[in-house]
Amino acid sequence: MFKKLLIANRGEISRRINTVAKGMGISTVAVYSDADAELPFVREADQAVRLGPAPAKDSYLNIPAILEAAKSTGADAVHPGYGFVSENAEFASACKAAGITFVGPPPEAMLRMKDKSQARKLVSAAGVPVVPGTEDVLPDANAALAAAESIGYPVLCKAAGGGGGIGMAAANNPAELEKVFRQCTDRAKAAFGREGVYIERYFPAPRHIEVQILGDHHGHLIHCLERECSIQRRHQKVVEEAPSPLFADGRNAELSQKLFTAAIAAARAFGYANAGTVEFLYSDGGIYFIEMNARLQVEHPVTELTTGLDLIGWQLRIAAGEKLTVKQEDVKRRGAALEFRIYAEDPVKFFPSPGPLKVYQPPTGEGVRLDSGYAEGNTVTPNYDPMIAKLIVSGATRAEAIERSIQALKGFRIEGIKTNIPLHLRILQDPVFRAGDLNTRFLEHHAKP
Repeated sequence: MFKKLLIANRGEISRRINTVAKGMGISTVAVYSDADAELPFVREADQAVRLGPAPAKDSYLNIPAILEAAKSTGADAVHPGYGFVSENAEFASACKAAGITFVGPPPEAMLRMKDKSQARKLVSAAGVPVVPGTEDVLPDANAALAAAESIGYPVLCKAAGGGGGIGMAAANNPAELEKVFRQCTDRAKAAFGREGVYIERYFPAPRHIEVQILGDHHGHLIHCLERECSIQRRHQKVVEEAPSPLFADGRNAELSQKLFTAAIAAARAFGYANAGTVEFLYSDGGIYFIEMNARLQVEHPVTELTTGLDLIGWQLRIAAGEKLTVKQEDVKRRGAALEFRIYAEDPVKFFPSPGPLKVYQPPTGEGVRLDSGYAEGNTVTPNYDPMIAKLIVSGATRAEAIERSIQALKGFRIEGIKTNIPLHLRILQDPVFRAGDLNTRFLEHHAKP
């Protein structure tokens, strides 16, 4: 096992990795920007190294600075968390070249997943159902218009090198497609450094369901059941849960087995090892692969609470070369869990709301877990994602988890900034959500103030 782990991230995920690593007897190193110098994750690690100024490009995306921090502290492994350098194959390769273990999938697997249009071709060849669309990126708007005629409107433009909803837009007709193709191309170039865009059929109101994968470097690969992430705003997840209501209580057993089989086939096609997530859309009785994420997901705690697995602990063991001893038949669901991303933002207009946490009193109670990046007196700055914490609540049933969640959210006291806690309460109290009738456009029609 590693002696010293550098955590190349910030906030709540840095704290979570730090806790798991220390529990395994591993010394930890935090890295931080000037904007984060006073946050809990910095002082809780055994060592802390300043990376640079607040902008991510000068700190958390500064690969030479991260590698220098690892070398200077004697770290023999780096855990990237999620976001920032977590899916950067070049960073993973640079770690390997420096004799430092990257806690994640092999760089080769990351490269296969990086271009989403090529990833579609790879998994399709492995028998995984994909959303109908173009096999390659499109050279111009005319090519997109020709492809859309055969696919059928509406279509979705997507950046081949993207993620997180960036460089993605729907079009209902040729005029709209010409406009959004240009927009997606520009956004893709600005965000990912390349213009590649492809199109696929757009499902107006699908469910977003993902499967957690764990695999070692000895050929053992398992799934850890599914999560549902359909409650989204602008392609960004807001509430996640496990199990998906679509499959709860043994419903749609044949479809769930197809989902798990497809997820394993996709992971094998990429040559995957470590923790990863295969994402699907569900619409009109069918499941369709959309992408695989080469990292830990923000919503991994709902899987941990309903399976008993420590995903970060297994990430570290797998990266150290250990065999995954969990067999597929050992993965069983226990109860239900929901995760709420607590953001510093206006709950109605969704404008960011940075500022000091004058009062910060998280809730407690049965089934309540909080993964927080801040403490009372800290300041949420506008430099990064405005997520303050993740509130994860479990129960014996989905109904019990919902009721516990309502009480936990009502008991979460934050003053000094606005938060989206009122939005979460509106979602939980909406009868359509409580019935489990979810889709990605839920917030367009429900949980209104």
